[in-house]
Amino acid sequence: MAANTISLSISSNVAASKNLNSLQSRRFIAPPTISFPAKSIPGELSFSSTSLSRSPVRAAASQLMNDPRSLASSPTTVDVDLGNRSYPIYIGAGLLDQSQLLQRHVHGKRVLVVTNERVAPLYLDKTIDALTRGNPNVTVDSVILPDGEKYKNMDTLMKVFDKAIESRLDRRCTFVALGGGVIGDMCGYAAASYLRGVNFIQIPTTVMAQVDSSVGGKTGINHRLGKNLIGAFYQPQCVLVDTDTLNTLPDREMASGLAEVIKYGLIRDAEFFEWQENNIEALLARDPAALAFAIKRSCENKADVVSQDEKESGLRATLNLGHTFGHAIETGFGYGEWLHGEAVAAGTVMAVDMSYRLGWIDESIVKRVNKILERAKLPTTPPESMTVSMFKSIMAVDKKVADGLLRLILLKGPLGNCVFTGDYDREALDATLRAFSKS
Repeated sequence: MAANTISLSISSNVAASKNLNSLQSRRFIAPPTISFPAKSIPGELSFSSTSLSRSPVRAAASQLMNDPRSLASSPTTVDVDLGNRSYPIYIGAGLLDQSQLLQRHVHGKRVLVVTNERVAPLYLDKTIDALTRGNPNVTVDSVILPDGEKYKNMDTLMKVFDKAIESRLDRRCTFVALGGGVIGDMCGYAAASYLRGVNFIQIPTTVMAQVDSSVGGKTGINHRLGKNLIGAFYQPQCVLVDTDTLNTLPDREMASGLAEVIKYGLIRDAEFFEWQENNIEALLARDPAALAFAIKRSCENKADVVSQDEKESGLRATLNLGHTFGHAIETGFGYGEWLHGEAVAAGTVMAVDMSYRLGWIDESIVKRVNKILERAKLPTTPPESMTVSMFKSIMAVDKKVADGLLRLILLKGPLGNCVFTGDYDREALDATLRAFSKS
């Protein structure tokens, strides 16, 4: 895979922002309890930035960051290597105007575009045109869902099935997800389930979806007791990232997506994290070159991990840094009250705090993480309504629980290194929960 190149040097002089104000508390339903390890438990999996990559991502880092050619003006492709289920991620500006990119991945004559009420007025007509331009044999139907994480449930999912069945779509049809992570997850799960599996394309329109959720085939819906507990691994035929769609993205959602970008640097790409420290304000300001590079670099990291561990047996779990704490915030506080990236940001700070309490990282990393998240206008503490018991009871049903034991992704060693482990001292977890929430 040939690496495109870019060079950016943008000074940082924006003051760190304050945390988001806590929102009104929501009713909480407690799931079952879990055993947290009082002593060390065998089974730690360690991952480092020098030992993970099979692709040129790591080796080409300096070249990518220092070569003066710009990614913003020329589309690029990142490949997800999964054998006969491999697929491309197309990244660039104005890609919805390049109809051939989409049409080459539509196998039949019927397409169902799944989008929401916010995205549809902006990009539905453009997407339908891209699917049908010069191709009159293709018929496109669409279903417009309500917008928001609180609608990522079985009732909303049924609206997709209703439209597909009413339209008499057959097994050669193609589902197209047009929107952010919620739409991508639900459309993908519908595609995995309808007629036991139909063709599927991702067109992500948020930073969060472009750098993370649209890549790798994780699909699903939420349950009232936990986030993303119902779903399937189901890979798309392609991911089309038109960076122009970010021009209409609200500032809060722009910042939310950066939480996932920052994650990649912390767990496996120290050079990328250092680049982010120098360019975080450029990303918030939607500098085209900065965004194009950050998206491409994030997708390269995600594709590398997914290619090695598609169904999260170990390595892929490291992509969930901060997510166990963050999902607890989303579930306990009410889906949609905080954006996913906001909850992950606070969860990342908690995971880093715990890593430091275990003696696994230097204090300098703790400070750097807090600083970059504050500069990205993301919260660094959970809502005031979250309690220790709420965290523990929700974390009890996290997908990374195995044999009744909670495994966590924590940092260990120099920046860019992490572990996926149940081998930690319970006191460190308890101390972190007490430090960040009510007793």
